Amino acid sequence: MSLAYFYEPDITPTSTLHVLSEESSKHAIQVLRMRAGTALQLTDGKGHLYTAGIQEVSKKSCTVKITGLQQQPRAVNRKVRMAVSLLKNAGRYEWFLEKATEMGVQQIIPLLSERTERQHFRFDRMQSILVSAMLQSQQAWLPEMPEPLSFEKVLAIQATQKLVAHCEMDGHKQPLNKITLHDDVLLLIGPEGDFSTNEITQALQQSFAPVSLGNTRLRTETAAVVAAALLVNA
Repeated sequence: MSLAYFYEPDITPTSTLHVLSEESSKHAIQVLRMRAGTALQLTDGKGHLYTAGIQEVSKKSCTVKITGLQQQPRAVNRKVRMAVSLLKNAGRYEWFLEKATEMGVQQIIPLLSERTERQHFRFDRMQSILVSAMLQSQQAWLPEMPEPLSFEKVLAIQATQKLVAHCEMDGHKQPLNKITLHDDVLLLIGPEGDFSTNEITQALQQSFAPVSLGNTRLRTETAAVVAAALLVNA
């Protein structure tokens, strides 16, 4: 049986004793009914996996003693970054965040494009989705996720290989599953109404190569998950 697994962003590799966060303490004590001597695992989301044992328990806090530390490799060797437009239905975006995290995408950039209908972004809520997915999939790396960025700012991001998926007819588009991927990939995926013609032109001018994700028109979140699977498994 696997040990209970907690996210502790403030723990450091030099720690010998660590007081769990209020949220982790509450879950350990009130939900899991853990007691002194119980073993557990912690991660800081930066690749460190700690083995620990509960040393002291009170009503609101839990102190653990660190007994081991390992540096965990990333699930994916390639650096995969995805800029995906926010969606009108926030639940669909949360679903994408969960699946992308499980697959090992390294950076997820909430994108604001011309046709993005929803501008509001509950950062804390979305961050909690990433943390839950990381823990559920037993990983020690939390994807990076900034606050939403404009299309222009995303175009300025440097990457070895830059790709844009869109639905317009384009004889230069290549299927994503047919191209040779580099070790650092940034892929753009637009909103429900797709990128505008102007945005596509701007992306091409900034050396983004156009790609397709299949023969059918996909919802944004479906396209993003399909793309993530192709990028991390190639």
